[in-house]
Amino acid sequence: MAKLQITLVRSLIGRNEKQRATVKSLGLKKIRQTVVLNDNPAIRGMVNHVNHLVKVEEVQ
Repeated sequence: MAKLQITLVRSLIGRNEKQRATVKSLGLKKIRQTVVLNDNPAIRGMVNHVNHLVKVEEVQ
């Protein structure tokens, strides 16, 4: 199964509450923190919502 490596690269300061909640639900708290999650439509939707704040890479 494909996995996504998601890294928070931009600050949450000044972002609205929905974007902060989305980043938190992805498991990210600090800048440059990375999580590896399964690639599924729910995760893809959350990433698309905050794509200006995160960097996404596919890993095996």
